[in-house]
Amino acid sequence: MPIHNKLVRDCIPRVIEKTGKKFSTRIMSQDEYVKELKKKAFEELEEYMNTKNDTDAVEELADLLEIIHAFVDVHNTTFEKIESVRKEKAKERGGFKERIFLIEVEDE
Repeated sequence: MPIHNKLVRDCIPRVIEKTGKKFSTRIMSQDEYVKELKKKAFEELEEYMNTKNDTDAVEELADLLEIIHAFVDVHNTTFEKIESVRKEKAKERGGFKERIFLIEVEDE
């Protein structure tokens, strides 16, 4: 039996159950959950980085957004608060739409 030892989406046990396969799960502590959620974020980002087309990219971005939704809950905040912080940072520092690539800055 393959060992996965990773955070999975909430419905995955039901999906596996429907196949008739045996499996085991457990509920993580909050600290372990946050740790595994961070690992999952890197996993999903890597999958996004390896996409070759827009369709796959959108799929992986949706997975990343699901991770962000989970982090919103973990940090007892709201999307509205995160969006407010994002807008404030964009107002102060800009976004990334102009595709500026910084080459160097003179040292004093």
